[in-house]
Parts: sequence; structure tokens; C-alpha cells
Amino acid sequence: MNTAHFLVKSDLKFVDKSTYTWQTPSNIALVKYWGKSNPQIPKNASISFTLNNCHTITTIEFDKKEKGDVVEFDLFFEGKQKDTFKPKIAEFFARIQEYCPYIFEYKMIINSENSFPHSSGIASSASGLSAIARCLMSLENELNSELTEEYINKKASFLARLGSGSASRSIEGPLVVWGNHSEIEGSSDLFGVRFPYKVHTVFENYQDAILLVDKGEKQVSSTVGHNLMHNHPYAENRFTQANENLTKISEILQNGDVKAFVSLVESEALTLHAMMMTSNPYFILMKPNTLEIINRIWEYRNQNDSNICFTLDAGANVHVLYPECEKGAVNQFIENELSQYCQKNHYICDSVGFGAKKM
Repeated sequence: MNTAHFLVKSDLKFVDKSTYTWQTPSNIALVKYWGKSNPQIPKNASISFTLNNCHTITTIEFDKKEKGDVVEFDLFFEGKQKDTFKPKIAEFFARIQEYCPYIFEYKMIINSENSFPHSSGIASSASGLSAIARCLMSLENELNSELTEEYINKKASFLARLGSGSASRSIEGPLVVWGNHSEIEGSSDLFGVRFPYKVHTVFENYQDAILLVDKGEKQVSSTVGHNLMHNHPYAENRFTQANENLTKISEILQNGDVKAFVSLVESEALTLHAMMMTSNPYFILMKPNTLEIINRIWEYRNQNDSNICFTLDAGANVHVLYPECEKGAVNQFIENELSQYCQKNHYICDSVGFGAKKM
């Protein structure tokens, strides 16, 4: 499948006005991608858990206008006009205009809100841009009722990817692979696909507590970080390692080897941050409390024969992953010991979810 598959090939029956609302989740990568080529093509495949509670709700009002050569939109975030976000959304619309020519036919009013702090390492761009993509595909489906659900999901993921690579993994759930991988059936660099194999019951309803070490904006954006992989001395070995780890985690998710899951997921998290610390220029997104939490998790795991583990996105916050059967004990551990390392003792209890929902 190539990009031509997502061009609009049928005549569209335009409507004067329409409004759609979608709730789309954030996700947390188990095998990370760090490094990409244009346009938003990953250097290695990745896999993520879709989250349930951490999400964006976006409403887009479409009003028919005289067709022009400029995409017109107003953007509101959590009730306030947010012009500082507009350049990123305008760039997104510029990238997708070939595949969504109908955006020139409408004035759009976009209203978004997050269930979590923006720009704090919980992949707000993933949930935010996937929500916009889902609203656009609802409009396209209304203008062309012949579209199948499979096509809509794939094109929504394809469009979301052009705004944020990780957004391609926020359309479906509970496990999504993005990036072409020889051992994952149907996988593609162009869009995310649901993990196609039966998952062991231990990984069903897996828990993810997000410890908010730092709610502020990251010092270095993910876009800048990805670009630093172009001349990174360890880049090629990292891309090979990630693809090999995806093969391993595919087997782990099917056979239920939780100990192997813990080892691989934590190694992936630390390798991601190692790439940041060894780039030129180098940078560190972890904070002292990030390391305190990691060490406490290791101590707890050893003392309690637990399957608790951590992972990190491109930020200071810690995602604490654990099976549902340990929920009571681990939640108490987080409240009693780990929360002290969070900003204002703030953390979010989440679990694996199942993708976008129309509201």
C-alpha cells in the first residue's frame, strides 16, 4: 500500500455545516522510535499500549465557505484561543491537503481539551493530532458514504502520522505497531496497525500509573530530538536494536513472560534517554526525582518479587507499568512512597485502552 491509496478518488457531496467530536487516547511506547525521515517516516518500528484515561477531546465545527487556497481555522485549547498552537496545526494541514482537499472548502473551529497536563511527556501531540484526524475522517465519511471502517481507521492513522509520528498509534488499541517490520503482519511506515496476534491474558488490562515529576514543557522538543539522530554516532545500531526488540516483545506478549517484558521495556526506556545524552548537542530530560523513582521501583521489585517496571517517554515523567493482579499493592506503594517525588504529589492512574471514541 502506498500514499496514493489515501487520495480522494470519488466525487464528494458537500454539506453546508457539520460538527464532530472525538476522544482519542495518548499512548506509551514499549519499544521506542527515535529518529525519522521526511515525511514522518520512522527509522525503526515501534509498539505502544494505548491508554484509557489520558486522552484529548476535540470538537471541530465545519462551515462551508467559498473555496480558496488557504486553510482557515480558529483554535481553542481548554476554552481559550491558542494562537501559539496554530503554526503546528497549519503545518499539519499543509502536509495533508493533498489527501484531504475538502479542508479548503470549510472554515474550521477547533476546540480541544486534555485530561492531563499539556507538554509533560504524556504524548499530548499524539492524542491531539489523532483527534483532529478522526474529526476530518468523520467529515470525509459524510461527504463520501462508501468508505469502509478499515479504510477510515487506516487513513486516520496515516493523517495523524503526518502531524506527529506517535499519533499514528492513537487511533486503535490496545496494542499498536507503527513502522514496517518483517515479522508483524500488515505493519507499515505509513500508519499504525493493531498488534495482529493473540495477547497473553497477563497483559490484558495492564496498568500504567503516570508519575508527574515535571508538568512543565520539555526543554528540548521531540522534533529537535528526532533530528539529532541524523548524525548520531550510535543511530544505526539503535535502529537495529529496536527492530530486534520488537521481534522479542512480540513473542513476550504472546507467551506471557512478564520477567522478560520488564527487562526489555526498562532497557528500551533507558536506551531512548541514552540517545539524548549522546547526541550532539546532548541533553538530559530526566530529573533527579526521575532517578529516585526508578531506584525505588527496583528496590520494591526485588523485595516483593513484583513485576512492576517503568518506562519513559521523551520527558521526566515515569510510567509505572504492572499487571492488574498487583494493582492494590502497587497503588499503595505509589501513594505511600513514590508520590513524594511527583510535582505536588500528582500522579494519574491509567490502564490499557481501546482507541478512539466518537462522542
